Amino acid sequence: MSVLLPPPKRRKVYHGVQEPAPEPLKTTPNVVVQFVSEDDGSSLAPAVNLPANVSREALEGLVNKLSVKDEDPVPFSFSIELPADASTPGAPTRVVISKSIEDDVLSHPSKAFTPEDVFVIRCSPQAVFKVRPATRCSSTLSGHASPILCASFSPTGNLLATGSGDCTARLWDLFTETPSHTLSGHKGWVLCVEWEAMERKLATGGHDGHVRLWDPKTGKSVGDALKGHTKWVTSLAWEPIHINASSPRLASSSKDGTVRVWNVSTRHLEYALGGHSASVNVVRWGGGGTGGKGVLYTASSDRTVRVWDANGGKPLYTLKDHAHWVTTLTLNTDFVLRTGPYDHKGKKPVSDEEAQKFALERYNTLLASTPELLISGSDDHTLFLWSLFPSASDSAPPSTKPITRLTGHQRQISHVAFSPDGRWAASAGWDNAIRIWEGRKGKYVATLRGHVGPVYRLTWSADSRMVVSASKDTTLKIWDLKTYKLQNDLPGHTDEVYCVDFVADKVVSGGRDKTVKIWKN
Repeated sequence: MSVLLPPPKRRKVYHGVQEPAPEPLKTTPNVVVQFVSEDDGSSLAPAVNLPANVSREALEGLVNKLSVKDEDPVPFSFSIELPADASTPGAPTRVVISKSIEDDVLSHPSKAFTPEDVFVIRCSPQAVFKVRPATRCSSTLSGHASPILCASFSPTGNLLATGSGDCTARLWDLFTETPSHTLSGHKGWVLCVEWEAMERKLATGGHDGHVRLWDPKTGKSVGDALKGHTKWVTSLAWEPIHINASSPRLASSSKDGTVRVWNVSTRHLEYALGGHSASVNVVRWGGGGTGGKGVLYTASSDRTVRVWDANGGKPLYTLKDHAHWVTTLTLNTDFVLRTGPYDHKGKKPVSDEEAQKFALERYNTLLASTPELLISGSDDHTLFLWSLFPSASDSAPPSTKPITRLTGHQRQISHVAFSPDGRWAASAGWDNAIRIWEGRKGKYVATLRGHVGPVYRLTWSADSRMVVSASKDTTLKIWDLKTYKLQNDLPGHTDEVYCVDFVADKVVSGGRDKTVKIWKN
């Protein structure tokens, strides 16, 4: 009996077209990788040969195994510098590895790399916590009768202070997102609000030339106004907690060309600094200087930045490199000086001595790999990066020459801010753009474009992974520092946004529409 074979299997037909042949498997090349530190360029591990499709998480595990011995794993971000001739003007100067070398570097549009290259991967330690980006407006707080000119979260993030053109400042409770106290006393616009880093007092400066101190628990004024300035107060700065925890002093700068340092306990003027010949626009109280006693940095419309010894007001340096008004300053220690003894762990000091110890530990940790750095921004469209007090390990003598000049903005600089970890700096200008710079050497990194009006203010998330910008175009925008792209657009204000601040996972903004908005995830 013969056996019949089954008929041949019919090929599938897709709408009359035969099934396409299977794609050949894509081969992944091997690449040679050298891990170096973002801080000083030192090698973290010997060069290794890896498949190009190894994930970013696997790279992180490898670096921790090779370099971080017997410690908890450290989160890293990885980037590769683009060759100078491969980047067009204005394009980012580095590629951030978010998936793998194959996906992010070998497939980069510039085609600057081939599998035969040695890939020098710069490793930057990240915060051990992650801040969630704000996506929605959780509260719209009305109460001010005029545009809101300044806003600042308290160091713990429990309270919010805002200052307005209605001659009052207001305190808001962030647990309930409701008004707490109205601070009345100024006879002119409230131009600046500044929290003491222990959250015991709030200082406000006004168009009336007065500085006032407030008790945030009761909302009552602490004594009378501190009088002495003959024109309006432009900026305030408290003495760092790691220098003086029991009764920090307060510095105020003014349009009258002077800076006054007040003893808050006795309510008397300690000394006045009169070296500037025009309006002093910003004052910053740094923790550097000889013996770590603190220094004052002042920026003025006389085109200079001056540095003063905080004990007695002796002039130390005069920096004359800018060609127009100097309008903004930032220190790489701003965040730790502002938050004092409070960090992401939420531990609260029980005494002034303990607070001073915590604050000093945080300050020294930040300065372990870099000295205290200063960036000044001016109406001459440029910024300068300065290192005036080298660290103890640095053999270089103090120098009044800038490390570098940061150019690229097409119009005046409105604001500059260091990231909390001091590794990056962001500058905003009247050219509608935000520029990101490497914080240690001032190298240009990327331009963030999206606003259609001048950008007034910037603030960083506590983990240094996001920057928030406030603009004349009525919006806030949150930018992702991993991709250098817009992460979230926050429309909602009906007019220009003058001020913005970021704490924990909350963003606050205020502006010409007289409302305070709180944004959350």
